[in-house]
Amino acid sequence: MATMAVAAGSEITFKNLLTAYAGESNACVRYKAFAERADADGLAGVASLFRAAARTEQIHANMQARVIRQLGGDATIKLDPPLVKNTLENLKLALAEESYEVQSMYPNFWGEASAHINATAARSFLFSMEAERTLLGLYNEAIALLEAEDRYSWIGAEQEFHVCAVCGHTAKTQPGENCPTCYYPADRFERIR
Repeated sequence: MATMAVAAGSEITFKNLLTAYAGESNACVRYKAFAERADADGLAGVASLFRAAARTEQIHANMQARVIRQLGGDATIKLDPPLVKNTLENLKLALAEESYEVQSMYPNFWGEASAHINATAARSFLFSMEAERTLLGLYNEAIALLEAEDRYSWIGAEQEFHVCAVCGHTAKTQPGENCPTCYYPADRFERIR
């Protein structure tokens, strides 16, 4: 992991950026593996969701890596091999991880960066937190449908997701004119299947 001498007051923000970068990078790898398992389980819609989530995590990791480099650091980590279970267990693990990020990790990181007037880091944490919140809703919906054995819903058929290339906001349908989080033009969202 990167090390560097940072300005007084920025040490914690820098450490938080490294933590977020490692988490998002590993989640990207994990969600790609979860997508393969969902496809093998005949759950093409869930596989599409995991591919979209992997892209979201990649966007977040890239944001955090840029801020790390702006602070003079090097964004390198060791990726962990993903542990893949059945699709329902994978969804529940993803839900737990995103819940932690939304309820605890990112609010704390955002608050600390804001208090030290590091606007770029604070924005990367805020964008990540808000995008993870959208994934929470999608994971909850997929879990409920899978537990109800409703394979004829979107979880069983290939589904198109719309991902904002700036903040990672993810939705089943294209938002209105702009991303609800970062206001990027919605017609420029990436479509992930």
